Amino acid sequence: MNFSTTLHARWQQAQTLLCVGLDPDPARLPANVPATPEGVLEFCTRIVDATAEFACAFKPQVAAFAALRAEGALEALIAHIHRAHAGIAVVLDAKRGDIGNTARWYAEEAFGRFGADAVTVNPYMGGDTLAPWLEYRDKGVFVLCRTSNPGAGQLQDLALADGARLYEHVAQLAAREWNAHGNCGLVVGATRPDELARVREIVGAQMPLLVPGVGAQGGDLPATLAAGRTQTGGLLINASRAILYASSGADYAQAAHEAARALRDAMRA
Repeated sequence: MNFSTTLHARWQQAQTLLCVGLDPDPARLPANVPATPEGVLEFCTRIVDATAEFACAFKPQVAAFAALRAEGALEALIAHIHRAHAGIAVVLDAKRGDIGNTARWYAEEAFGRFGADAVTVNPYMGGDTLAPWLEYRDKGVFVLCRTSNPGAGQLQDLALADGARLYEHVAQLAAREWNAHGNCGLVVGATRPDELARVREIVGAQMPLLVPGVGAQGGDLPATLAAGRTQTGGLLINASRAILYASSGADYAQAAHEAARALRDAMRA
């Protein structure tokens, strides 16, 4: 199955829009977890196993692993997800963006080395830098569009000559040019549901939107659902810190289980 088929099947079968972010922070790991590649692998594996029944996808942050020299742990973690939780996609949060052969190497790293089902990319250098990613027709490519960080508006809200905002132009390009193979999605933060609704209006109901910002960043869950949800699902609503660090004790996996279930149930409600 390709990424789109896998994601739609998971939305329907598990009735969940929750994407569990895997961003291991050495400063926040439970006291009994060493900040080593082996410790991070055990921590993330236990989080995955504890939350899988509530997840439509997992989203490991490549920089968090690389900073700990734990790229091997990332490979092993993704392999574990595919083996133990088949049918749940892995979105590698990399936010890559470069030209020519460099983009091809990055794509091979994400899809070949790490075995991710999808990836996040930066479109700032133009459509030709996205082409090497989009050529992997069975993989998902989530393009940064309207992000949830406080400074996003400095660029993404700029008005173009035709009156459209830059983030709207990115959404239009994604819908009209970049999605020829049906494997393009967008990253749109939950902190501005009005803009999320505008992106959904531009791209239509078929394009998946990866939505960070619910939880620790304060995004409004009901407003996010109202703005972006479609009849078949349409959203991967990411939560990382609220689940990963639900407990700082030895019960962290059980606490993550409960936090993920509560968020999944809130989405259903």
